[in-house]
Amino acid sequence: MTNFVAFCRQKGLLALASSHRRFWTAAIVLASASPAMAAQELKINPAETNEPYASVPHTSGTVTFQNTEPTLLANEWVGANPGEAPAADDSAPVLGIHDLEAGVDPRTVPAAADDDMAQVTSVSEFTDVLPTDWAFQALQNLVETYGCIEGYPDGTYRGQRSLTRFEFAAGLNSCLNVVAQLAGEEIDPEELAAIQQLQEEFRAELLTLGGRVEALEADVAELQAQQFSTVTKLRGRVFAHIGGGFRGGDITAEGASIFNPGSPARDASGNPILRTIDRNPGTTVGSLAWINFDTSFTGDDLLKLQLVMGSGQAPANLYGSAGLFNTFGTPFTFQTGGTSNFAVNVRELSYQFPVGNRLTIDAGFRVNWYSYFDNNRYTFFLTGANSFNSSGGTQVNAVDRGAGAIAVWDITDWLDLRLGYLAENTEFLRGDRSAFDPTRGLFGGTNTLTGQIGLRPVNDLNLRLLYTRTSLQSSPSGLIGGTNGEPIYGFADDGVGGQLTGGTADTFLVNFDYTPFDWLGLFGRYSYASTNLRKPGISVGNVNAQSFQVGFAFPDLFKEGALATVSYLVPFDVTSGRNFLVSGGGDGGTQQELEFSYRYPLSANVALMPSFYWIMNPNNFRSNPDLYLLNMQAQLSF
Repeated sequence: MTNFVAFCRQKGLLALASSHRRFWTAAIVLASASPAMAAQELKINPAETNEPYASVPHTSGTVTFQNTEPTLLANEWVGANPGEAPAADDSAPVLGIHDLEAGVDPRTVPAAADDDMAQVTSVSEFTDVLPTDWAFQALQNLVETYGCIEGYPDGTYRGQRSLTRFEFAAGLNSCLNVVAQLAGEEIDPEELAAIQQLQEEFRAELLTLGGRVEALEADVAELQAQQFSTVTKLRGRVFAHIGGGFRGGDITAEGASIFNPGSPARDASGNPILRTIDRNPGTTVGSLAWINFDTSFTGDDLLKLQLVMGSGQAPANLYGSAGLFNTFGTPFTFQTGGTSNFAVNVRELSYQFPVGNRLTIDAGFRVNWYSYFDNNRYTFFLTGANSFNSSGGTQVNAVDRGAGAIAVWDITDWLDLRLGYLAENTEFLRGDRSAFDPTRGLFGGTNTLTGQIGLRPVNDLNLRLLYTRTSLQSSPSGLIGGTNGEPIYGFADDGVGGQLTGGTADTFLVNFDYTPFDWLGLFGRYSYASTNLRKPGISVGNVNAQSFQVGFAFPDLFKEGALATVSYLVPFDVTSGRNFLVSGGGDGGTQQELEFSYRYPLSANVALMPSFYWIMNPNNFRSNPDLYLLNMQAQLSF
């Protein structure tokens, strides 16, 4: 036995373990176990490798990220620092922000098939192995002394990726051939007898392992035969809310009450109709659920189907002027998700596929605009400032989900370009959608053409420059605005009570997030929009407005994966054309908001998120008292 150990040390075969018994046992287990077992059980101590553990990406999509900028999708990372993103992987498919919304993990998307392996004669042939790598000496010894390590035809070793059973078998076979050759040449009879004695000693253990492996293979085969689909993944996310609030006095609001949308917009004198809210809202509960079916046919593409249902209205909706439903003081997920409580709707339906290495296209009947544009790591509603007014720009987009296509071109590591065209097809709006109505079609009615440039001048700074050209369809009452009327934040007519036929708008926005320290983040937005109102054959006039937001974020506050945000914002500051507004203009005041939120993860799948909203000059009335709104949100993902 001593001679055998000495022989193995001489040939470098015990460099991977401290004893021959554990070395051979580990080899047998790894050769027999499933890849999933190997990935879960094999761990390396960073202290031994001088390599830190990789950051764990937040689970939702989308998703390949570059420097925390989500390429498609909701940019979600749950359970880790939002300022840390997984390293880019050119072989991984690009996912969308909607995936972040419902918990997709980029690591679970099927990878492309491995390339054929080829024998190398020198460790220098590996372009991705450096002398500073912790395993360089071991690789050099195995390649140049024994010639039993194989690489890929492109000259890489890929030492950081998982090992498949096929690759393990090929490498083990190559090394065993060398061992057999050396054994035939140099092992004397005594050493051969020692090897045979080892075989006899472990015979019972080997038989036991063989039986366990056969049982595991049978279980895996049964699971594969009974699973829902070999290419479709089921994911989900559930939100539960309880909210309340109070006011400092009676609140004045404009336009028809949100509970009576048929009321007129102006009185006999031509002034916007006003109403007074003289009570506090009751304590309200609500829930929302997203169910995702993500299907891949090639490993690089993704067919996205998301179903939504929910119930409840946030207490803040008691106070909003017409057209401001689900805006200030309302968490993004405190909504029904459809036209009625607990009705199941299709929220997303699109097909995403790569064109070459750097271009990705998402096309379909209901593409999520917010998966691709105006993202911000600290105002993403799942983890950061979570209200409707904070999660996205208040003026930037009139189409939440639409029929059309969006293209993302990752030009370099620090520059990307996004371009999209969508015709309105939002799931919670009643009536015919532009895309399905033959009188309007894809290029009539309400639609948007959006372009965005993403810049990463330094590692911790993300900058986005966005432009949207919007065609606006008037409502049946002849007004422009509301949910699909941005950048009008309210409603507009021709200024004297007459109806409009439509309008066009140009919106410019700059958006940034910056992490100067591990414990501190900065974020902000500024947008300017001009909306041209039209009647048949003539232009009536323009409504010009601006909005802005600034805030601080505190990653990992009190617990790893937690995030606290403090945000100040102005959602709709009218600079000219207030006379066209029948709602949203107020008395010339400017609404201001302070938002506090804190996401605290209880586990990888459960989190709590309390929020507080302080609304000043509600509905742009300087005469209005302040509003104070509170909400507690629970997030559950599976």
